[in-house]
Amino acid sequence: MDLDFNKNEDHNKLLLSDLRRRFAKVALGGGEKRIEKHHAKGKMTARERIDYLLDDADKAVEIGAFAGDGMYAEHGGCPSGGVVVKIGHVSGKQVIVVANDATVKAGAWFPITGKKNLRAQEISMENRLPIIYLVDSAGVYLPMQDEIFPDKEHFGRIFRNNAVMSSMGITQIAAVMGSCVAGGAYLPIMSDEAMIVDKTGSIFLAGSYLVKAAIGESIDNETLGGATTHCEISGVTDYKAKDDKDALDRIKSVMGKIGDFDKAGYNKVKAVKPAKDPKELYGVLPRQRSAQYNMMEIIERVIDADSFDEYKEGYGQTIITGYARVDGWAVGIVANQRQVVKTKKGEMQFGGVIYSDSADKSTRFIANCNQKKIPLVFLQDVTGFMVGSKSEHGGIIKDGAKMVNAVSNSVVPKFTIVIGNSYGAGNYAMCGKAYDPRLIVAWPSAELAVMSGNSAAKVLMQIEKASLEKSGKKLTEEEEKELFAKTKDRYDEQVSPYYAAARIWTDAIIDPMDTRKWISTGIEAANHAPITKDFNMGVLQT
Repeated sequence: MDLDFNKNEDHNKLLLSDLRRRFAKVALGGGEKRIEKHHAKGKMTARERIDYLLDDADKAVEIGAFAGDGMYAEHGGCPSGGVVVKIGHVSGKQVIVVANDATVKAGAWFPITGKKNLRAQEISMENRLPIIYLVDSAGVYLPMQDEIFPDKEHFGRIFRNNAVMSSMGITQIAAVMGSCVAGGAYLPIMSDEAMIVDKTGSIFLAGSYLVKAAIGESIDNETLGGATTHCEISGVTDYKAKDDKDALDRIKSVMGKIGDFDKAGYNKVKAVKPAKDPKELYGVLPRQRSAQYNMMEIIERVIDADSFDEYKEGYGQTIITGYARVDGWAVGIVANQRQVVKTKKGEMQFGGVIYSDSADKSTRFIANCNQKKIPLVFLQDVTGFMVGSKSEHGGIIKDGAKMVNAVSNSVVPKFTIVIGNSYGAGNYAMCGKAYDPRLIVAWPSAELAVMSGNSAAKVLMQIEKASLEKSGKKLTEEEEKELFAKTKDRYDEQVSPYYAAARIWTDAIIDPMDTRKWISTGIEAANHAPITKDFNMGVLQT
């Protein structure tokens, strides 16, 4: 390997090391002391519960691990949004598991907690994937109730989704393993089956203190809403478990008896390892985001060996399109090419930019994948659409609109991997979060924003500079440099993949080596949901 490869590898492995360090921190939830207190009550943590429940925890993928990262500092933070979500297998059935983390503010719901729970339900509904709730929550975090309680995408939407999912025939199983209070009490009871752990689980609309204040009745929480009450008197829950493991074992038993599902029928053959070593991804991906490289070097380390059939190879070369396989699953790949290419007309096209011809090619390819019922995989490293008079006169807006239309109306499942840049309208055309990818993940090298930090800092600095000059202040060269650096630092924080992951603009930040695993997991989940409508792009400007 050459020196540049080694430098890239060192840089990207440092990013990966930072990812692992950050994850280790959020995985502790409320911290070691609160975990110890949790264990002292005879309870497992949220992550321990999920890992015990799953057939193989190492094969699972985690959604939203960095949700809430760097947010709510004035409230003590909310690691992972106070809830752990994973897609894995229970008794051989693929499921999504949602577990409240009671070490984080007693499992109370922050605004980001609600958003993460809704994302989990969205994944379940899109893929008709069974969902398991491991409930241990104090309910809405009252100091922020106005940001989590009343709106359409707030707390109440969870229970609306419970009802809709039930009508769709999606299996929902809930285990109450701690507190389950107020409005939150509806979640397990709107599930198909509910169980409760004796002595540690409780369900009530109002706890003993509130009951005393409201109606003057004196009663303890266990008598009010414990396991014996709800299994033998109210009939609210279906099973009483002696401890956490007993409840989780019951879920395994129930899941093991569920019948098979109607499949979408996506094509799968025996998986083959990539032709080139995936470990080399760290050296192939440039350490500088502006650097050019051949995206095929990435693709060949992600797809099954000898499976790539490139579509329109010599046309629209700033986007690579082609059929391939990932872990045996047939996929259609749409990837930004980061090399400078020369067209047959002798024109130079810059890598990472979408031109009219590449947009036109992508539109046709996406339509073909929809006709053939082949899931789409978008590999993003895009700076946006080409600008300038030549592009405008050539109809770049029209061609870009066609591509956005095709992505928007696609009926096959879409999966997005943000490898590097994800800027401006390029994010949209390459199936950003707003375009309903079944899963969207980022590598540690990713950046998501309207434009790069350098470009944005220059624009913002000019605006601020003009404002200062209007008030009669002229900046020195040193002051200009200082202002630029300050502006860029502020903007760079927002383009970070962790900023995006904290707000669930992406589902995860992943090790590039896990890319195949995420795509395969996503298509396996999507195979639960047969396509029920035709691909139709509606009215287009031609």
